Amino acid sequence: MRTTAILAAIFTLAAAAPALAAEPRARDLGVPFDGTPGPLNAITDVAGVEVGFRTMISGEGALVRGQGPVRTGVTAVFPRGKADARAVFAGFFAGNGNGDMTGTHWVEESGVLETPILITGTGSVGVVRDAAFQWLADHRPGGLFWYPVVGETADVPLHDMAGQHVTAKDAFAALDSAKSGPVAEGNVGGGVGMVCNGFKGGTGTASRKLNTLAGGYTLGVLVQCNYGSARGLRIAGIPVAREMTLQRPCVAKLTTPPQSVMGNTPPVCDPKKLAIADLPDQEHRGSIIIVIATDAPLTPEQLKRLARRAAVGLGRLGAYESDGSGDIFIAFSTANAGADDGNWTTDAAKPAALQRLKSAALNPLLEATVQGVEEAVVNAMVAARTMTGADEWTVSALPHDQLQSVLKAHGMLTPPAK
Repeated sequence: MRTTAILAAIFTLAAAAPALAAEPRARDLGVPFDGTPGPLNAITDVAGVEVGFRTMISGEGALVRGQGPVRTGVTAVFPRGKADARAVFAGFFAGNGNGDMTGTHWVEESGVLETPILITGTGSVGVVRDAAFQWLADHRPGGLFWYPVVGETADVPLHDMAGQHVTAKDAFAALDSAKSGPVAEGNVGGGVGMVCNGFKGGTGTASRKLNTLAGGYTLGVLVQCNYGSARGLRIAGIPVAREMTLQRPCVAKLTTPPQSVMGNTPPVCDPKKLAIADLPDQEHRGSIIIVIATDAPLTPEQLKRLARRAAVGLGRLGAYESDGSGDIFIAFSTANAGADDGNWTTDAAKPAALQRLKSAALNPLLEATVQGVEEAVVNAMVAARTMTGADEWTVSALPHDQLQSVLKAHGMLTPPAK
């Protein structure tokens, strides 16, 4: 059967198949978290925010540069949705800078974010950035130039990263598909090939709704999680992986010639054990991109304070932002629409009227940021599924049953959410 016919058959079967049930989230398993989530417990609880994905999974077996296997994608976040070109106030912070996020020089200089935020794999930042520029030129006439914000984490060893499989069309698909409502998690978008705390990682989200006394504001978080080690992971304060049945990095089967790691052939995975991506004594590694959104009226220096607190949320999970990790955070506020549209501001000589919370009122939002980051990371791990990728490398998903057993043994399992 020709390739086109095979693909047509696959797509036909997929279209005819019934919709899959929603994946459980961390709260559904009884994982305890502080704070009150919004209705969706997602970044889209902040009114106006839209999220889109392009998920790319194809091929299997030995890695052939430029051919695959492919385990990658693109995530797009619009602060005010595709239809609203108005800028937002924003703040940027790098907990550790072994990574990349384009466009942040202007955010740092002006305090204004004029573009969507996109996240992809390390090898695809350039093409995604250029595609975002083209999308903006096509959809927002009147502008001459933009500085698209594109972050990355490295989707190895599961993906043929050097093959640079992401194209402009893939970035367009992520941008065009952006919508409000529930947000997919786990092996989706830019998070497809990512590893988080030694287990399969990817995309995760969460939100917090402040009480009336704190202003009733909403804060949402979206992460692309690819950092950390299993031995360092803490969930609900418990080093959960240390009480699970783990094995060293392994492959689903040996290739010809066999795979090699530092001159040694890796073991074939034992189906009775979890195949984590790091050795027992391996240090924290990898990267994470964190996007923080809120409807609270905050100015750029206040949003930078929120972005800094993302590191505290990671610390609660056991991270220490190692030398090899790219921990890059950006926060924006959807309040004060039209106050400053950056390069495309009209009536530039006229002072802007805006609202700004007093510094003393920030504590609930700082706390919500820490809580949201913590839950978004765990949601990414709970939603992710075991993946075998390039050269048959296999990374196991965080096992729901073992996670619940460990938390229960420590008195930290809560009644599952209804």
